Amino acid sequence: MAERAIHHRAMSGVTLSPIALWSFLAIVAALLFAWRVGVQWPAAPPGGGVDLDRIILVYSTLPRAAVAVLAGAVLGLSGLLLQHVLRNPLAEPSTLGISAGAQLAMTIASLYAPLLMERSQGLVAFAGGAAAVLLVLALTWRRGLEPVSVMLAGMMVALTASSLSAALILANGDYLFSLFIWGGGSLVQQDWEPTIALTIRLAAGTVAALMLLRPLTILGLDDASARGLGVARHSSRFLIIALAVWMATTVAAEVGVIGFVGLAAPALATLSGARTLRQKLIAAPLIGAVLLWLTDGLVQLAAGSGGERIPTGAGTALLGGPLLLWLLPRLRLFEWPHLGSNGAGPRKASRPWLIILLLFALALVAATVALVVGRGPDGWSIAGGDLLTDLAAWRAPRIGVAAAAGAMLAAAGVVIQRVTGNPLASPEVLGVGTGAGAGLTAVLMISATAGLGWQLAGSALGSLAALIAMLALAARSKFGAERLLLAGIAMSALCSAAITATIAMGNAQSYILLRWLSGSTGQATALDAGLALACLLPLTLPLFLAARWLDILPLGSDSARGLGVPVAGGRLLLIVVAALLTALAAMVVGPLSFVGLIAPHLARLVGFSRARVHLAGAMLLGALLMIVSDWLSRMAAFPYELPAGLFASLLGGPYLVYLLAKGVPRQG
Repeated sequence: MAERAIHHRAMSGVTLSPIALWSFLAIVAALLFAWRVGVQWPAAPPGGGVDLDRIILVYSTLPRAAVAVLAGAVLGLSGLLLQHVLRNPLAEPSTLGISAGAQLAMTIASLYAPLLMERSQGLVAFAGGAAAVLLVLALTWRRGLEPVSVMLAGMMVALTASSLSAALILANGDYLFSLFIWGGGSLVQQDWEPTIALTIRLAAGTVAALMLLRPLTILGLDDASARGLGVARHSSRFLIIALAVWMATTVAAEVGVIGFVGLAAPALATLSGARTLRQKLIAAPLIGAVLLWLTDGLVQLAAGSGGERIPTGAGTALLGGPLLLWLLPRLRLFEWPHLGSNGAGPRKASRPWLIILLLFALALVAATVALVVGRGPDGWSIAGGDLLTDLAAWRAPRIGVAAAAGAMLAAAGVVIQRVTGNPLASPEVLGVGTGAGAGLTAVLMISATAGLGWQLAGSALGSLAALIAMLALAARSKFGAERLLLAGIAMSALCSAAITATIAMGNAQSYILLRWLSGSTGQATALDAGLALACLLPLTLPLFLAARWLDILPLGSDSARGLGVPVAGGRLLLIVVAALLTALAAMVVGPLSFVGLIAPHLARLVGFSRARVHLAGAMLLGALLMIVSDWLSRMAAFPYELPAGLFASLLGGPYLVYLLAKGVPRQG
């Protein structure tokens, strides 16, 4: 009894500590704000001249603090509404592609309809965000909007939109480069207009959420209960989603893309003791306001004499990524069917090696077409003779890099999916690709003239660190697919924030990273192609030799140990090889969209079930996918070039749609 009483008192203490913690963080944010005001407050009353300090205080410092508080509250409320109505604790404007869609719409409007941007910036952002979330919902509707499916579709939409935005920014140089910095979430203010706009949105959103409290509460139940209680599920769900998108895109229109706050604030509200929906409607906006206000204060504190170098939006991810990883074991997730749990098992090909030879022939045909067929000033042509010799000098390295990168990412995807026993895992989903980018960023920050060897080493260490962190978290907390995906989102946010912060500096490293981020093979050289192809065989050969491990490890640790497989050592070796493959591919072509996820699934669909043929088939499919993507990136908008990663997602996307839609149809 005494033991139970002590435990009860300890648990009571835990319930009180979050309130004390948030109070402390709010005080810290207020002190940082007071310090900033004290620095700018005029030492003497204004005289006859213009008091610059007072102008900066009234029109920049004060509205900036107000925008930080209001934007944080709006994002917290928007994230809570999305999570509750979709019954998905992973949902927020960034993970659903809303923010990326809004940024893409504003980028396109800035180029082709500047008058529309001037008159109705918020409407442009809302149209982009609404289009993105409608696409995500359409892709996952038949699966009942299960969280894992929604997150995969959201990541695909967000990655595609971000790739397009980066391509447009690169194509228009300095004209749009400031838009990328703004897209990082800069809270710098010049007047009170954004404050007024956000105040209106927050007030309207709060009133609407309270008026919709009953349908909101019922929509948090399962569909059968909601139908039995007489709620118009679909119309109510779309109305609430539209409200959340309207609020989130207002923030994007006014201050840029700010991630993590909409994801973390509702989770932290629950952990802080908010149990009912009414309590969460109060707690989530307050916590979001404190998070963003504190982050902005720290960003201003860290600013040197040259001004701020890290946008506040990137700062939220830098602080929030580790916090979200800490939250994972404590976060309750809804129980949903696993993505791979429905439907019959994959069929087995009767002659797998014959199909592999056919895929190899198709890859050679695709490489030949990409080499000789193209568009020029006079239209389409088939190159030959001296013209082919001249064109091959720059076409052949691109084809070689694309093929090698596609094969590497596909091989890494097969390894990660089999080692984790999770068909949702891939280098992109687990943040390994962005980890490679963070490693590359670290090397470039140390030396802008770092050679290819140092860049490869940095990318390898970054991807290896990200992958080991993900698998360590999975092993320690026994995560299912949902938690592993959330951990990957947190790691991607953390690494992407480091990359965004570096790009925002506007120096030589920024353009290198921005080009890398767009997933382009346009800068590929013969050295890049030679290095990628030379590394492909020695890095993938151990995987074929370890095919027995890859067959047995998905059965579980006990079964693998009983069959004589060195579980810990085998996993470590395979993880290292997968990280090296991802690092090399990411270094030469950037964070390509879902090649490592889709190619292994396509190989299974063809009928490759055993590890050795699965690996070979996935590598050939990945190479084929990337060769075709690279050719389309050169031809689709000639003479302009689009990112190869964009076409990789567009070509592989239809199968992902099929994968998401083949589950149990919606009821009712």
